[in-house]
Amino acid sequence: MSKHLILVDRLADWPIDLPALPVMSAKDYIDADDPPGLAADRELRILNLCRNYRYGSISYYCLLLAEARGQRILPSVSTALDLSRKTIYEPLTEDLDEDLQKYLRGQDGQDIRLWIFLGRASQPAFQDLADDLFERLPCPLLAVDLHQNHRWQIHRVRSMALADLDADQRRLFAEAMEQYLAGAWQSPRRRSTGRYDLAILHDPNETMPPSNPKALKSFIRAGKRLGLDVELITRKDYGRLAEYDALFIRETTAINHHTFRFAKRAEAEGLVVIDDPTSILRCTNKVYLAELLRTHQVKTPATQILRRERNIALEPPLDYPVVLKIPDGAFSVGVSKVRDAEELKTVAERMFQKSDLILAQEYLYTEYDWRIGILNRQPFYACQYFMSKDHWQIYDHKVGGGMAAGNSRTLPLERVPAVVLRTAVKAARLIGTGLYGVDLKQTRQGVCVIEINDNPNLDAGVEDEILKEQMYEEVMAEFLRRLEQRTRLRYGGA
Repeated sequence: MSKHLILVDRLADWPIDLPALPVMSAKDYIDADDPPGLAADRELRILNLCRNYRYGSISYYCLLLAEARGQRILPSVSTALDLSRKTIYEPLTEDLDEDLQKYLRGQDGQDIRLWIFLGRASQPAFQDLADDLFERLPCPLLAVDLHQNHRWQIHRVRSMALADLDADQRRLFAEAMEQYLAGAWQSPRRRSTGRYDLAILHDPNETMPPSNPKALKSFIRAGKRLGLDVELITRKDYGRLAEYDALFIRETTAINHHTFRFAKRAEAEGLVVIDDPTSILRCTNKVYLAELLRTHQVKTPATQILRRERNIALEPPLDYPVVLKIPDGAFSVGVSKVRDAEELKTVAERMFQKSDLILAQEYLYTEYDWRIGILNRQPFYACQYFMSKDHWQIYDHKVGGGMAAGNSRTLPLERVPAVVLRTAVKAARLIGTGLYGVDLKQTRQGVCVIEINDNPNLDAGVEDEILKEQMYEEVMAEFLRRLEQRTRLRYGGA
């Protein structure tokens, strides 16, 4: 039988009239491997009943770490992010509007509040609707507001806390929990669509885009040679996504950003998507990556997770100088090197204003970092990015604005040490089958992974220096392969 664990903000939040199940605070789940082996127990099934799953909160990091550890947790990171904004979850629920008219036939015009406890409706008459919603948004406690304005619509869906339940609702939740924990865990349903127009999302005003204008033109030409109609779009084209068959994101991605909403919407519409939303949420958070790589024994610099409420101090084997990182920084933003305990405290307190957790990481200086481009689990380009002049990073963000970058050198794959390629491929496979840039350092102690990027640079004059137009064709060919595979599956072909 699977083992279960309930996560709450505080142990006192678990009411005495609910079943006596193993309960742990979210902070303890992050901080300690107690009982021994908990972090490595992949049979563990976790219900996260914290008050909210706000991005960057302790509860959110519990979702990330559980996924990195290979444990099943409800809700998933993806569902928590789905519920964060109506613009994200609406594509998952909008096709239920027609069904609502059937479910609510005969109801008067008053608004309705529906509670869903692990898939069970608080009102039996709405169980079919609860089944449909829980299939799309599997979350322990959902509150659904239904509104009638000429016709019934889902006005709002949000996660709720145990404290919001009265005694009767807790009884229903206890019954639903007993049934749910004894059965199979749910996954969201995805829809699929049809064929062969590809949109490239870009921002013409972005200071450091992942592909420069010349590269974007090369993607368009490569797509045309392969029979793909490629069009550049911007954030204002969100409402047009359903017109396309594929989406290629060439704008710097982030979770609290329109790029993630584009990826979620495209996936819900059945488009082939690179970067897919799962890759974005996995790669854009360094806490998740650190735990994922540690769990799968991929060598990284020694790393420690620091939490706001704990005493801020380094633990062995870390020693000064040490690098502090905000979990979702990009292009060396949100990264600082500190030289002693006083500087650690000052910089950490500043970073804690943006995130409940930060990373302290062993400082390893190398003349350059490797970047290995991985597409569908295979390496296809290799670059060396050199540190900026008189600086310890590739990018040197100047006080008061401005930025300097180090030089780069692109190499044929056959000139890359085999251990670098093997390590990069192993790391990228933990994320998915998309397009990734794996950053590594090669030292006397071996090769270690610094991070995995879901949105790696593919620039004309840099990453294409060896492959030239072939680099763009390889990416477009992967889109074409996935589109044709989807079409065969849709129409039952071989």
